[in-house]
Amino acid sequence: MSFLSRPCLANLLRGLVIPAGLALGLSLPATGQAQVSPFRQAVAESVAGRADLAPSYRARGFAGIWTGADAAAIARRNALLSALSRAEAHGLPVSRYDPEALVAKLRAARSPEERAEMDVEMTRVFLRYARDVQTGLLEPGRVVELIRREVPLRDPAETLAGFLEADPAAFLRALAPGTLEYGRLMRARAELQRALDAGGWGPRVPETKIVAGDSGPAVVALRDRLIAMGDLAPTTSAEMDAALIAAVRAFQTRNGLAVDGVVGPGTRAELNRSAEERLQSVLVAMERERWTNMERGQRHVLVNLTDFSATIIDDGQETFRTRSVIGAEAPDRQTPEFSDVMEHMVINPSWYVPRSIVVGEYLPQLKRNRNAASQILITDRSGREVSRSSIDFSRYDERSFPYSMRQPPSNSNALGLVKFMFPNRYNIYLHDTPAKSLFGRESRAFSHGCVRLNDPFEFAYALLAAQEDDPEGFFQSRLATKREARVVLDAPVPVHLIYRTAFTDTEGRLQFRRDVYGRDRTIWDALAGAGVEISRPAS
Repeated sequence: MSFLSRPCLANLLRGLVIPAGLALGLSLPATGQAQVSPFRQAVAESVAGRADLAPSYRARGFAGIWTGADAAAIARRNALLSALSRAEAHGLPVSRYDPEALVAKLRAARSPEERAEMDVEMTRVFLRYARDVQTGLLEPGRVVELIRREVPLRDPAETLAGFLEADPAAFLRALAPGTLEYGRLMRARAELQRALDAGGWGPRVPETKIVAGDSGPAVVALRDRLIAMGDLAPTTSAEMDAALIAAVRAFQTRNGLAVDGVVGPGTRAELNRSAEERLQSVLVAMERERWTNMERGQRHVLVNLTDFSATIIDDGQETFRTRSVIGAEAPDRQTPEFSDVMEHMVINPSWYVPRSIVVGEYLPQLKRNRNAASQILITDRSGREVSRSSIDFSRYDERSFPYSMRQPPSNSNALGLVKFMFPNRYNIYLHDTPAKSLFGRESRAFSHGCVRLNDPFEFAYALLAAQEDDPEGFFQSRLATKREARVVLDAPVPVHLIYRTAFTDTEGRLQFRRDVYGRDRTIWDALAGAGVEISRPAS
């Protein structure tokens, strides 16, 4: 991939000044009536009908933005060309903007019409880059159908107008997400690229179990790879000693693995992932961060599906964390990605069984045994309980079954004893569960799509602390009634269901998780199709 280094760009831009004889302006005839110059006429014709371009040009009387000899035009084009040449730092394809070609065309443009064409072309490239670096190169829902995220696209005309009023270089720098996470991912991208340029992390760890006290070639390969990755300080020890075990445990922690200090199949598979694979994950994470380049809420809930976790964030700081169980890997059970607002919680909830589960899972059971799933009531359209003995289940199929099903509040209720509601069209929410054993698993994709919490009571206390002097007492008093109770949150809390296989922790360390639904692989393929490349060392 060819792109302009900063020194190269400076050399190309040197002397890129529009000759005085071609300076922009209005030609005034002898009659004193202003006549539009050929340049401005050509600009007006080029932007006619373009809602993204016409307003800003019209406000300037169709004067040039980039091609003038004045200091403002020079500053704008130099700032833009410099930003385009560094697009790779954002994981964007420099070839998509081709600053070298822009410079060549600028140097070759002589006539008013040619300069007008170049001015408008540079504006188009500016808007393309602005959108890409601010809100992403891809449209997420077109790449992965279960990413139901509304990307916060900016109005192109407003973006251009804002640029014209600002310091050009500062404006372009401020386009990318300003989050700590994005900055850390940019640094991680650069570090991984350097590792790849240096040849990667060395030989793979052999397929053998490595435990405390082991020695030999497999341990040496493990040692060298952990040193190269930065998980182990340089050492010449060839034994699985305390330092190497601690390094394995640290690696397991930052990769979301069971932390036991043993190199088994799961840990070995993650150890043997290449620097290029990890770089792909970081580039995907940067694109995902651009999709959520918006105000997320002073207080908000963040559910990272790949991390099987739910956290409460206050003023940018994590104040509560719990493990979660997410939708199973089957396509019809995967948890979607979206953002919404939590408005209330329900203590002692009833479970209104989704229609898909009623007819897909319970109806076949009821046909075999009318007393199956006896803990769940069968109800009519008015919500009244219907006796199972009065129903001939064999008469019905998935389309004709006229009944609903509801599980009353209880300790064995599928939703547990509390659910947290952010009403959405996907019928996804956070909730308790009686199946506590699942939270001990390394991978926790087991639900029908909703997100189960390991510590739902504590999660409720943390949310209620904003409005109750004694949040635990308030919650427990409602729980003790064993009756369904709806508790409205005085200040609704945004909830963001995200999917990050690469992210940084609260101390800024890079973490990786498995691509549980395969979504990041699909996104990477789409980014590569859009021109994103990873530079590889020459062989």
